[in-house]
Amino acid sequence: MENFYKRWFKILVIPAVILFFVVIIIPFIMGITYSFTAWRGSYFKGSENWWGALVGVTNYIKVFRSEKFLSALIFTVKFTVVAVIMKNIASLGMAMMVKKVNVGKGFFRTVYFFPNLLGGLAMGFVWSFIFQNIFSLVLFGGESAIKIPFLCDMLQDPNKAIFAMAIMATWQSAGYMLLIYLNGLNNIPDDLYEAASIDGATPWQKFKHITLPMLMPAFTIVFFLTLSQSFKMLDENLALTSGNFGTRMLSLQILLSTRENIPANYGMAQAQAIIFFVLIAVISVAQVSVTKRKEIEA
Repeated sequence: MENFYKRWFKILVIPAVILFFVVIIIPFIMGITYSFTAWRGSYFKGSENWWGALVGVTNYIKVFRSEKFLSALIFTVKFTVVAVIMKNIASLGMAMMVKKVNVGKGFFRTVYFFPNLLGGLAMGFVWSFIFQNIFSLVLFGGESAIKIPFLCDMLQDPNKAIFAMAIMATWQSAGYMLLIYLNGLNNIPDDLYEAASIDGATPWQKFKHITLPMLMPAFTIVFFLTLSQSFKMLDENLALTSGNFGTRMLSLQILLSTRENIPANYGMAQAQAIIFFVLIAVISVAQVSVTKRKEIEA
């Protein structure tokens, strides 16, 4: 069977390569090209062809001068920092608890993973109800005995909304990240912990000098996933706040920029998408290179 795959590998992979080029590479190249044109979606302004509608870097200049784009960029960065920290703390904490469970470990893994199956829009509307009604009127506001102003009307304040969206994103994806961390924890030999106990190491010392270094491969994967997920969040942002009250993220900014200009300036929206892609690529590559280096040091 192995010889069969080696012999026919190049032929069998051709359909996947063609699909990749048709669905990914060609549209990506077209997107880069259109970002330098006066593209209006169904036509090119001033010409019947894209080369006749070239405007150079005008679209990119307009993007960087746009207050809405810069505001969305700042808000996205703030949210990403908070969300990545919350997701990693929650998922690692749950993974360490599940690892200590002897009976029903599979049940807990399944229950924690379930929220990851929900669609972004549906989950966003559910959490919008929770924040506006359960939190603001029942638990922490209104006639509640426990008054916590910060947890009330979280979607109407950009600073509160960052944490509201991070809570929702953590609830959804922590179970998925838990599986990655749990696999990393299971690969750490118990002999290391036993030897550390004999030497009188405290639980914190074990976590700092054994668990964290041995989990660096898992950290690399989880940090990459949480970073990219946080930057690209769209459906949840649309369902929770629709970008109102200064809570617009970059993905939503790109979507709404085609609706806020008449006629719709798809060329400028495409320029925003290219900038967005470069930003995510640079941050992701930098993060992976740093955590990979930590793996080698560990």
